[in-house]
Amino acid sequence: MAITKIKGWNEDAHLKAFQADLSSVESIIKFSTSLRQWLLDSDLHCSVQILINNAGILATSPRVTTEGYDKMIATNYIGPFVMTKLLLPLLESSPVSSKIVNVTSFTHRAVTNMQVDEGTVSGKRFLKSKQYPYAQIYEYSKLCLLLFSYELHRQLCQMGKSHQIFVNVADPGVVQTNIMREVPASLSWVAFFVLKRLRLLESFESGNDSIIDAALTPPGTSGVYFFGGKGRTINSSALSQDTKLAHELWETTSDLLSVTPFGNKRNNF
Repeated sequence: MAITKIKGWNEDAHLKAFQADLSSVESIIKFSTSLRQWLLDSDLHCSVQILINNAGILATSPRVTTEGYDKMIATNYIGPFVMTKLLLPLLESSPVSSKIVNVTSFTHRAVTNMQVDEGTVSGKRFLKSKQYPYAQIYEYSKLCLLLFSYELHRQLCQMGKSHQIFVNVADPGVVQTNIMREVPASLSWVAFFVLKRLRLLESFESGNDSIIDAALTPPGTSGVYFFGGKGRTINSSALSQDTKLAHELWETTSDLLSVTPFGNKRNNF
């Protein structure tokens, strides 16, 4: 559908849709390989100018991925981490500056104490709970993505690549999508009703604004939190700006992925 729409605007556009399961490391690896091969076969410049990690789920029951991770954490955080790692060489090879946009949520502010051991980052600790704490896991996963974004920005600066690759975060606010489809209908209806009355509920169309702002920001803007559209930037939570915590999360995630199809070596950028 998206390809048809874009072709309607520009019939000369060279497009291809790929399928990838962001909760599966193996699926992401296959996607990155297919993308690179398509770029080569199409005689296109083998590079990526923009990566938007927008996948996200709110699961109300525990599910385990083939790698043994909690599926919500895998989709919302580990998947984007892996996707970014695998596409970073293509982003680096872009003839113009490239951008990474990670879509997070204001709910990250609900996390006041964070653990970044392997059991928590993988979600295995949550899977052992008698009652699946889905709201807590969602908030945690979005904070992980935010910490990763800031740490990636800092590491690119240290490597002297901050002029080439820019990393920003987009928070759409409260948008009426089907992400709450697993939440009891009565609860989600009340939540959306109250938010709408308070004028805090964004439409599906306007929910894209902060993502577009982050994607189209002028070169040089990096490590910034875009919120709610209209070019607005705000500070994320104090915990999300803890550089020591962000580095520890980075290390834990890299260690976690060292036993996946990446192999037995450390997976540093």
